[in-house]
Amino acid sequence: MSDKSQAARMGYHDLLGLRVTAWSEGVAVVELVADERHLNRSGIVHGGVLTSMLDSALSLAGLHCEVPGRVRRGMTLSLTTTFIGPAGPGVLRATGRVRGGGRKVYLSSGEVTGAGGELLAMAEGAFRRRGGSESPEGVPE
Repeated sequence: MSDKSQAARMGYHDLLGLRVTAWSEGVAVVELVADERHLNRSGIVHGGVLTSMLDSALSLAGLHCEVPGRVRRGMTLSLTTTFIGPAGPGVLRATGRVRGGGRKVYLSSGEVTGAGGELLAMAEGAFRRRGGSESPEGVPE
């Protein structure tokens, strides 16, 4: 299964307009074109959008699977987000990287940057691979 087909089945990604643009062992990149739907009453991208981007990128970084027809699934145990600067409309990019952990629980960190490369938010979190997803071979879809 290609990375894009797996990402296409993530309903929440569709709701927000997220798309996985890069995904390999230990790293995931998620992008979003922010528009008026993503803004809060202050006219900036809602912090929940940035946090959702980070949650997806950090989680996916530990769930990559190369085996066609198989997938790795996980869940967020904790996520801490720090907002650095306001995000306006345009392309936003969240990059997550696995930093450590074991077979079941792993730790990731990452950041969201704006179109000009400016740092907008950072996060770190703990994630758990669901049963059968501990192996890089994953489980049947």
